Amino acid sequence: MTSTSRRLPGNRATILDVAAAAGVSRQTVTRAMNDMPGIRQETRERVQELARELGYTPSRFAKGLVQGSRTSVGLSIPDLTNPYYPAFASSVVELATQRGWHVVMDDYGHGGATGVQSVEHLAPQVDAVIGYLGDAEGEAQAVLGRRPLVVLDQMTGSAWGRIRFDYDHAARRALDYLLAAGRRQLVYLDAGKNGLPSGPQLTTGRSADPVDRAVSTRGQAFARAAAAAEIPLTIIMSPESAAGARRATQSVLTDRPGIDAIIAFNDLMAAGALKGVADSGRTVPMDCAVMGMDGIPLGELLSPELTTLSLDLREVGRAAVELLDGLLSGAITPGGQGSELVLCHRLIVRQSA
Repeated sequence: MTSTSRRLPGNRATILDVAAAAGVSRQTVTRAMNDMPGIRQETRERVQELARELGYTPSRFAKGLVQGSRTSVGLSIPDLTNPYYPAFASSVVELATQRGWHVVMDDYGHGGATGVQSVEHLAPQVDAVIGYLGDAEGEAQAVLGRRPLVVLDQMTGSAWGRIRFDYDHAARRALDYLLAAGRRQLVYLDAGKNGLPSGPQLTTGRSADPVDRAVSTRGQAFARAAAAAEIPLTIIMSPESAAGARRATQSVLTDRPGIDAIIAFNDLMAAGALKGVADSGRTVPMDCAVMGMDGIPLGELLSPELTTLSLDLREVGRAAVELLDGLLSGAITPGGQGSELVLCHRLIVRQSA
């Protein structure tokens, strides 16, 4: 029988497939693949050959079950200079350590690395990966094979588990609050390396207005909420940094001096927006309200303190670790019920809006 005929179409081979093809137990396959004693050499060689034909590769987790090693979890982070990610990572490390897991972290946000490259770097060392990978999750799951991947802030894809955030809910909360406060000329300060292809600004808010694909998932949610409320919303792009947001805020306030509220992609950019408003000779919140998103501790240290759409980052970390625990133990089926969680932001009102 050829390797092509043995392979299961559309599926990766499992240890059970190898055991069935070889006519041996799962434990025998484990011993053969890990060069452990207790089986005949001819059986070992036959199992290994069948595994090669089927394309089966044992995960490090499977080895750990036999050899007693600790579960090792990769944590893929895009930029540890953004205060959001250290706060999230700290929660994951704490909760994983409580389970006796070892955590290996990779910060891929430097030197042009990608989420896939991060997972490729982690894969030889870990049994599973938790990460913010953007659009790279499909390739990343393929790299891991039959090891779990839990991704965050990704709407769809092929990862075994995902945690996504309800940005439509957050956008409605934010706009309802700002409209009730009498704000009518609103700006969404979006994160992007460059301006929009059609120019530096996009005004939306009517259902017929298209939203440029360069706009982030968060920005698109705010555009939908503005359209539903039938109010104009100007979307501007900025590098995802406080300095970039400061410059973008100065520019838009020069062009549109009547703007009375700015919602930023995250709290780091909102900190820059606060400086940009002050640079323009305006006060916050009297002349222009500023609102961030994510709820990192930085917001309470700013002056004025930052109003924000907040995630409980400890709970985000807990959700990721518990979801991965379920996938590793088999209590949760990859892509099945319980493999996707949706978390919501809370509006925390402080001094800036």
